[in-house]
Amino acid sequence: MKKKKILIRDLLASMGKVDLRLRLVSGEEGLDKEVIGVEMNRPGLALAGFFDFFAYDRMQIFGLGETAFMAHLSDDRKREIYNRFFSHDVLCCIFTHDELPDNVFIEYTNRMNVPTLVTDHKTTRFISLLTHIIEEFYSPTVTIHGTLVEVFGIGVLILGKSGVGKSECALELIERNHRLVADDIVEIRKIDETLLMGSGSEIIKHHLEIRGLGIVNVRDIFGIGAVRNRKRIELVVMLEEWDPEKTYDRLGIDENKYTILDIDVPYITIPVRPGRNIPIIIETAALNQRLKKMGTHSARELDMKIQNWIKAQE
Repeated sequence: MKKKKILIRDLLASMGKVDLRLRLVSGEEGLDKEVIGVEMNRPGLALAGFFDFFAYDRMQIFGLGETAFMAHLSDDRKREIYNRFFSHDVLCCIFTHDELPDNVFIEYTNRMNVPTLVTDHKTTRFISLLTHIIEEFYSPTVTIHGTLVEVFGIGVLILGKSGVGKSECALELIERNHRLVADDIVEIRKIDETLLMGSGSEIIKHHLEIRGLGIVNVRDIFGIGAVRNRKRIELVVMLEEWDPEKTYDRLGIDENKYTILDIDVPYITIPVRPGRNIPIIIETAALNQRLKKMGTHSARELDMKIQNWIKAQE
């Protein structure tokens, strides 16, 4: 599998997600340098002449403080500092607040092939946006066959064998004013150690495949309010055909987990048979999950009441 990587030139296009509003001012020959990690560096100490521990291999972010300091330097002092600064293999330089580097700086960046970019974003905002883009790009991902819907604010991943009724269930939930995130192909991204974000494939996003009807565009039929581009996965529901020989959970005291990218997600199994209203069951499961997040576990509370009643009768 080809390794994913971000080049400096990719940032100019904002990678199709967030508008970084970057433009190139110099160092075009270095645009194919690779961004190794999300770490960035504010080079104020280096500009003042202190180069110990200079993180030259990171993106150098020049805010108002750095540009104001540079503006007060004489050309001779600039060349002295820039000689030392660019003696390192600097990855790239980014100026915020729409501040332009001085001509001497541009001269050095062109000579050393160091891409220098400018954005009109404020420094803190820009660092936040860029960090989000890079972390999301490099985060672990997996593709799962299933359907992802948002039900009462809870991201519900519906799994099950082909033909069990995942898409039909999602259609009914959409009719009940819930929202579709993805059908058939769910791309799941591990944002951090506790958060899984699910989204649809760019090609088939917002489409549902209904047997006997075909493929429908949920956004066009039900409106923009019936879809969303991505959602955190907080509950996994497994649909399976009813097996009379199998014992299903009737109390819900113990919580099962479904592991995706080393993160455990609450997991329930719903047996499917004629007469069962699966969408309403999923709605109730989502509401129950919301209660659990707020610290209320209905099954355990009822069990505790029963145990206390039994003790009182002894």
